[in-house]
Amino acid sequence: MARTPSGDDVNAGVHAGLRVEVAKRADLLWETALELHAHPEHAFAEHRAAALLTGELEKAGFEVERGVAGMPTAFTAHSGQGRPAVALLLEYDALPGLGHACGHNLIAAAGLGAALALNAVLDTSTGRVTAVGTPAEEGGGGKVLEVEAGVFDDVDAALMFHPGVYNWKRAPLTAQVQYRVAFHGRAAHPTGNPTEGVDALLALLELFNVLTALGRRLPAASHMQGIVTDGGKATNIVPEYAEGLFGLRAATTDALEDLTGQLRTGAEGVAHATGTRTEVDRATVRYEHFRDSGLLSETFARHLSGAGIELTPPAPGVYLGSSDIGNVSTHVPAIHPFVAIMDDGSDHTPEFAAAAASPRARDVLVAVTSALACTAADVLCNADLREEARRLHRRAGR
Repeated sequence: MARTPSGDDVNAGVHAGLRVEVAKRADLLWETALELHAHPEHAFAEHRAAALLTGELEKAGFEVERGVAGMPTAFTAHSGQGRPAVALLLEYDALPGLGHACGHNLIAAAGLGAALALNAVLDTSTGRVTAVGTPAEEGGGGKVLEVEAGVFDDVDAALMFHPGVYNWKRAPLTAQVQYRVAFHGRAAHPTGNPTEGVDALLALLELFNVLTALGRRLPAASHMQGIVTDGGKATNIVPEYAEGLFGLRAATTDALEDLTGQLRTGAEGVAHATGTRTEVDRATVRYEHFRDSGLLSETFARHLSGAGIELTPPAPGVYLGSSDIGNVSTHVPAIHPFVAIMDDGSDHTPEFAAAAASPRARDVLVAVTSALACTAADVLCNADLREEARRLHRRAGR
């Protein structure tokens, strides 16, 4: 690390230096993104990806800790000490059957590149840069476990970007959780002694009917989608046990809690009406809704505009799924802008997987890496920006 900037020097010298350092590493970052793309790994099994990323960070002098929060493929890599501190989030899990159809190979490479550039430009006395390896975003919630383990307790901001089909300053990400609902009945022969049976499967199917009716009056962004995971063992046995898995989403975490209550109430009502017994248990960690740091997202957008990419607010009423970055955003000011690598279609498709290794993706990678590094430098070097971001974050949490 070279020197500690102050005042206007942050804008004049540091940002230019960071862009130079990112440009020097453009080939390395693209090779990293392509390597991850060529070898997709799923939730909590991203051993090759974690080794590749931590190896590059260690070569640059970062202090690496593996196995963070009890996850073998999670890590932190620190440069500098104490506060202020900024976290750059690296996602690197892939989708079963689709590979990097969510572009996590680009997220990892961008976070890596921003951390390396900051390490090359800023003095260690400026503060702490932490690259956080976050497994299992697509299912498992690595960031949730990291938040619970205190990884973000001494951090002033958490920064990442996500490739997409829109250029949006912030991510409209909902709260999400899955519940397992089971019904217990009594087995019988459907011909020999049908009146002795209590059909657990019929109870489960009735719950689907109840939820369909409920869905007609749910608020925007709220929905429940279920599948049958156990519907009985044979057609000549009245099912004594049936089970479904239900995914719940809502615009806010409070609305998700309301939805969870309605699921429980519906299951208990069906059980009472059918003479069955029900169990409703949470099957996954809960993803909180994303709370955007508007101040830091605007800062990122200004830096990215220098590369000719203009970000806009998201379209009203459009929601793009859920992510465990929501749990981080409840804890510290966070950004999660979307930057387009294709213009039509959607992520989680074969077309998006191809786009994540395209020439356009390379250009976006270099641009967003510079913008992330410059935003991180602003957080580290500008106390007024840090304090205002914290103040707005606290106010939004009330």
